[in-house]
Amino acid sequence: MSEIMKLNLQDEFTINELWTLQHKAYRLEAQLIGFQDIPPLLETRDMLRRSIETFYGCLSREGEIMGAVATQEESPGKLTITRMMVDPDHFRKGIAGSLLNYVFEHYDNMKQFIVSTGKLNAPAVSLYIKHGFIADGIEEVAPGVELIEFNRPGKLGS
Repeated sequence: MSEIMKLNLQDEFTINELWTLQHKAYRLEAQLIGFQDIPPLLETRDMLRRSIETFYGCLSREGEIMGAVATQEESPGKLTITRMMVDPDHFRKGIAGSLLNYVFEHYDNMKQFIVSTGKLNAPAVSLYIKHGFIADGIEEVAPGVELIEFNRPGKLGS
């Protein structure tokens, strides 16, 4: 089985793997929602390396990053899942769900979890609903491009 661990963004191999994964995953989302200027696609390796988010990766036995999630506590007790990405070669293996469950367990002191995705990204929308997130609003971020924000209570918010 795979292992989930915190990723070191100062490690050159890790940053290259993560950047490549991010581009594979977000190019597909861009196609799904019809919007090419998704921020992760505009990010360089250096920008990714300097990110203040905390990244966790789901690694294969060989050490390949099959999927990753990034988090940021933007206000006390509220954790935002800022990125969720799975290598298309590893879709439908439960990686995104495992990463979400890892975040819920690792951050069991949170009142609320927040995530957003493109309204037209049906796989992501269904993933978040399946994991207890409830839609909390829609925002148009570009002409014809809508993001849905989801919230889920944490252990301290129930």
